[in-house]
Amino acid sequence: MCGIVGVLGHHEVSPMIVEALGRLEYRGYDSAGIATVNAARQLDRRRAVGKLVNLSDLLVHDPLPGKAGIGHTRWATHGAPTVSNAHPHKSGPVAVVHNGIIENFRELRADLAAKGKEFFTETDTETIAVLAETFLDQGLSPRDAAEQTIARLHGAFALCFLFDGQDDLLICARKGSPLAIGHGEGEVFVGSDAIALAPLTDRITYLNEGDWAVLTRNSVEIMDSQGRRANREMRIVQIDTSRIEKGGHRHFMAKEIAEQPTVIAEALQNYLSSDGKSLNMPAALPDFAKVDRMVMVACGTAFYACLTAKYWFEQLAGLPVEVDVASEYRYREPPVTKGTVAVFVSQSGETADTLAALRYCTGKADTVLSVVNVAESSIARESALALPILAGVEIGVASTKAFTCQLTVLALMALKAASDRGRLSDGELATRLAAVRALPGMLNQALDRGTEIADISRRLAEARDVLFLGRGPLYPIALEGALKLKEISYIHAEGYASGELKHGPIALIDRDVPVIVFAPRDALFDKTVSNMQEVMARQGKVLLVTDALGAEQAGEGTWKTVTMPDIDPFLAPILYALPAQMIAYHTAVAKGTDVDQPRNLAKSVTVE
Repeated sequence: MCGIVGVLGHHEVSPMIVEALGRLEYRGYDSAGIATVNAARQLDRRRAVGKLVNLSDLLVHDPLPGKAGIGHTRWATHGAPTVSNAHPHKSGPVAVVHNGIIENFRELRADLAAKGKEFFTETDTETIAVLAETFLDQGLSPRDAAEQTIARLHGAFALCFLFDGQDDLLICARKGSPLAIGHGEGEVFVGSDAIALAPLTDRITYLNEGDWAVLTRNSVEIMDSQGRRANREMRIVQIDTSRIEKGGHRHFMAKEIAEQPTVIAEALQNYLSSDGKSLNMPAALPDFAKVDRMVMVACGTAFYACLTAKYWFEQLAGLPVEVDVASEYRYREPPVTKGTVAVFVSQSGETADTLAALRYCTGKADTVLSVVNVAESSIARESALALPILAGVEIGVASTKAFTCQLTVLALMALKAASDRGRLSDGELATRLAAVRALPGMLNQALDRGTEIADISRRLAEARDVLFLGRGPLYPIALEGALKLKEISYIHAEGYASGELKHGPIALIDRDVPVIVFAPRDALFDKTVSNMQEVMARQGKVLLVTDALGAEQAGEGTWKTVTMPDIDPFLAPILYALPAQMIAYHTAVAKGTDVDQPRNLAKSVTVE
């Protein structure tokens, strides 16, 4: 969740580290800091609470020289966001930055306190620095002290150590949290995300689970979890830096909403034949005719993508699908039977709970698949097959284009499953694919409703509570719309299946509670409208999102109606995700909240 950067360079590293940390701001954080070893080989640090600009201002007034350094953006877990709790943590001659959670820090802390060591913070990370100092006090070298420290830690972590008197040494380690090494010309870099290192190098080595590494400017030595020398592949990683700029938009979220027609078109180009008339899915995908059931596991927005896909796989392919929240899945110890395909969906590919669920299923399920945006991520590497969604870098914390790209790839998987299982003829498949090919154009038409939605959202910004309703595959879109609104506008919002309204939530309805209804003119339209009428009969303020025919038949008496283009009901969830996103975005803008980095949230959740 936090961001780590380390540099052994030729030039002053503080500006480089601040710039690199800036590329990790999207992860979410509440404090930041840097430590360096200066020309006199002395270790020093600077830390600040709040946005990275506060650290930059501090460095202007109190510079931090040195050509070796580590930096960190912290998302608070143990201890409040204060300067004393900010990273890097320092104990005597050692400084450390850390992502993750040290589960046995209380035991370690008690043991160290009994030996006379003092603690000055509320964090688990300080324990790492104090433990390393203890080993240094015993006469161990920095390398050996780091190795012994790492061996004592239980939990999930990515670490980078910097030592007093050592201006050509970084030691780093990963267990459960991602970490990458960047290779330069007589320079070396460490980052929790390749995005942070993009302007510095395109040569990246990803550490495997349990690896730790000793870095100098001219050498990289990697050890595996058993302490054996390990060779890890160096990859050339191309990151389109234009995708990490706002491109004239006010916010990254606005840019990423607008990019959806383009990135979905790119995904379709990857997964359809050159003429677009047949599927071109990887040969390693299973023959779904031989699959008995599917398990889909994810968190947050990706979980809602799975809920939507459940409708597709069951209705189109007749394949039973179980969908689980990743943080709950392995703890109920579900039986994973033969004939099961397990699918794990994650934008970052590093979501800790999803990765843990994947490992639970490995060796039990016949096939472990992942649907990810980061091809080199842990979830991708540990899957039998990873399907990239090809959304490109997504900076906004509230997922937009990654969600619709996840839906697109899952929809194509469902079409393959239906074809494999004899539920779609070649002609029927061709008809479905023709509708899929038209999807980017439909999304562009939906984006044209942005000004209209912005006007409506200025009124929504006055609400304290908002309800979202949908039926069938639009039910998960109602859940996603509510999540988006909560995430970035801080307005309380809930999503419900329309038919559930009368089973409790209707008690909340009054003239002050806007109710947003997603209702394309499909087989469930009449039932959804009936539920909507129940709201209006109780003076509820209804915003109806539908198509032209739906607006004609049910728009009378609503507060507002937003009209979407006509679309094949199969693809309606992808199209209707856009107004859900635009409603949340424009409401947040009207309220003046931090759209791209909402409070308390992180983009990549790498702790349980």
